[in-house]
Amino acid sequence: MKSLTTLIVLLLAPLATLHAAQIPAPANRPNIVVVFADDLGYGDVQCYNPDRGKIPTPQIDRLAAQGMRFTDGHSSSGVCSPSRYTLLTGRYHWRTRLQGGIVGLWGAPLIAPDRLTIGGLAKQHGYRTACIGKWHLGWDWPIPAERAALFKEKPQGQANASDEQRAVWREVFSQSIAGGPTTRGFDSYFGTDVPNWPPFCFIDNDRTVGIPSEFLPQRLLQNNQASNQGPALRDWTLEPILPALGDRAAQFIEREAKTSEPFLLYMPLTSPHTPLAVNDAWKGQSGLNLYADFVMETDAVVGRVLDALQASGAADNTLVVFTSDNGCAPYVGAGELEQQGHYPSGPLRGYKSDVWEGGHRVPFIVRWPGVVQPASVCGQLVQQADLMATFADILGAKLPDTVGEDSFSLLPLFQGRDKPVRDHAVNCSMSGVPGLRQGPWKLILAPGSGGWTKDGDATQPVQLYNLADDLGETKNLAADQPERVAEMKSLLDRLIADGRSAPGAPQKNDVEVRRYPQTASPAKKAAKAAAKKP
Repeated sequence: MKSLTTLIVLLLAPLATLHAAQIPAPANRPNIVVVFADDLGYGDVQCYNPDRGKIPTPQIDRLAAQGMRFTDGHSSSGVCSPSRYTLLTGRYHWRTRLQGGIVGLWGAPLIAPDRLTIGGLAKQHGYRTACIGKWHLGWDWPIPAERAALFKEKPQGQANASDEQRAVWREVFSQSIAGGPTTRGFDSYFGTDVPNWPPFCFIDNDRTVGIPSEFLPQRLLQNNQASNQGPALRDWTLEPILPALGDRAAQFIEREAKTSEPFLLYMPLTSPHTPLAVNDAWKGQSGLNLYADFVMETDAVVGRVLDALQASGAADNTLVVFTSDNGCAPYVGAGELEQQGHYPSGPLRGYKSDVWEGGHRVPFIVRWPGVVQPASVCGQLVQQADLMATFADILGAKLPDTVGEDSFSLLPLFQGRDKPVRDHAVNCSMSGVPGLRQGPWKLILAPGSGGWTKDGDATQPVQLYNLADDLGETKNLAADQPERVAEMKSLLDRLIADGRSAPGAPQKNDVEVRRYPQTASPAKKAAKAAAKKP
């Protein structure tokens, strides 16, 4: 019978061009919970930064004590949308149109309709899936083209919506919104797409909860609160957002734990990113600043999720992953925090947006009772892209070549084997500058941070660091090791050209990938040459 099953799988495998093969999963499939913090720095979690961290994070520390803490874990980028794409798909974001920056306000979906996500993979294996929190990967907003300018108008200061604006908002927000989480592998969605951007309301599955009819008040656009004025519900406030996500996550866990099907919860938190909408119970609790208070409130929501798992009886059969989309944002008072003895990036150089380690080396913790050794620490290089291959490995699924092109299974590490699962990784700055890791070596084919931090040396166009000896990236060895620079540059070129970094058949990137040091594309070169002809 086993041979017959294998033969059937092999015969059907070519048909699964866009989806993971339907291989019978282990009998005791674990529930999966992925908690994805927003702008939480490597050094903001106490267990990662015991000497230079001043913010108590008892719930995240509890998770680490019960599981494995990775010290070389990375997001795909120093900013959020690209990291979200990579975590959900197992594919580097720079293979898409998003060569730099984030998905813009009212932007179209970044994840292609036929692209498998971790939610879609789990659904194929009988899981109930939910996304609760911040999406920020684009939607097909049903905005009428002839009134798009009116719909998207950004007033300055205190503004009152006109009857025409309310009419177009009502037309758009009365419709379902395509292209969101429920079309990308999740049975349900609840959250605020981007909490500091419009629409200022919750979205439940593919519809807004209520019809925004006012401009967000000017008072909510100051002091690291919201950052884009636009359509909002009347009397909308920012403080209830995070607690509402905690409530919904706990309800989902409690409900699904009573069923026979396993569940996957992807919970991209809205915090401690701005708006720094700290509830009264947490204001002043850190003794540092409002951002530190928000970190503590975020930690409490993580504890709420862990408590819900325990109370439901699901904790012992649930794999929990906790990580962050990028480093701490410098504009939330990072300098002030450093003066008080708290270093949000810990020993790392740089902050959110940077190609330096502080931009993308993030807390990365897993707990899986009976599999992951409690209180263990792993120093191997891992990427959030690796969740796709890891979950497939756990479920007994063979991914086709068109899925998870940059994903490596972490299951051997979970099981205590302290050997590399990947030899290289690419992590980008906000502007798209790539940092290539190969073992302890890191190559940056540009000067400076590629982000907001401005303390780089512009006279050094290439940077090479040995992170084993120089975690703070203080000694540029590029001039001393030209052969290594050339070899690593060739490796990066190959990873781009192959359309993948994990084993498998070469694939096509969605677009022509920007190369570094930056050069004009072949198409632009041809156009420039043609323009010079008489």
